[in-house]
Amino acid sequence: MRIALTIAGSDSGGGAGIQADLKTFHRFGVFGTSALTLVTAQNTIGVQAVHTLPVEVIAAQIDSVASDLRPHAVKTGALGTRAIVEAVADAVERLELGPLVVDPVLISKHGAALAGPDVAEALAARLLPLAALVTPNLHEAAALAGRAVRSEADMAEAARAIAARGPKAVLVKGGSLGGAEAVDVLFDGAEVRRFAGPRIETRHTHGTGCTFSAAITAGLAAGLPLTEAIGRAKAWIGKAIEAAPGLGAGTGPVNHDLRP
Repeated sequence: MRIALTIAGSDSGGGAGIQADLKTFHRFGVFGTSALTLVTAQNTIGVQAVHTLPVEVIAAQIDSVASDLRPHAVKTGALGTRAIVEAVADAVERLELGPLVVDPVLISKHGAALAGPDVAEALAARLLPLAALVTPNLHEAAALAGRAVRSEADMAEAARAIAARGPKAVLVKGGSLGGAEAVDVLFDGAEVRRFAGPRIETRHTHGTGCTFSAAITAGLAAGLPLTEAIGRAKAWIGKAIEAAPGLGAGTGPVNHDLRP
């Protein structure tokens, strides 16, 4: 069995973060391991508290996993502070981990900040150059590219701008853009590719970004080429949104209990 590692935060509501990543790895037939970076008190209504863990504890978790359950692919989620970004980057370099998928989580679905104001620049300086793929949403793409992202053309330009900062490929997620289709735009360093699926009208979209990037990571861990991993993950996340169980009074989770 192939192994994947998620380095991310905990969502006590179970719809995003470490919890969503491990559920997704399992559904894709990949053994999931984890290194916890921060703890949130969170439900479908909002984020009530955020507590970051000491960097030495985070580094120790990564070392422990890599020494015995060496991952075939790694993803990062919410990292919280510049110091955590730097500690994770140090560990990835020192242990030669990869391929690395960086999901640059800066803000929750509810609008709560999950990272300090200097984290975007730390991500760009330290983690992006190590990444096989970066998966920002529209807000995160704008922060990393330093420009507004309001259209599909803007997504392609932002992907190119972010790729110039070092990652091998950038997938800008356009789920919140509007329109009849949910479109994501990939720039792999050579060409732009479009991944589209039908837009599903629902309020139950909590954890879609984490879940999508985890599904891609699982594909990479299984040895799939990048575009195949993205295409498979895109089809699955659409089904997971469509089959959302309708939990909670706010933005509920997707259905992780579907096989790809």
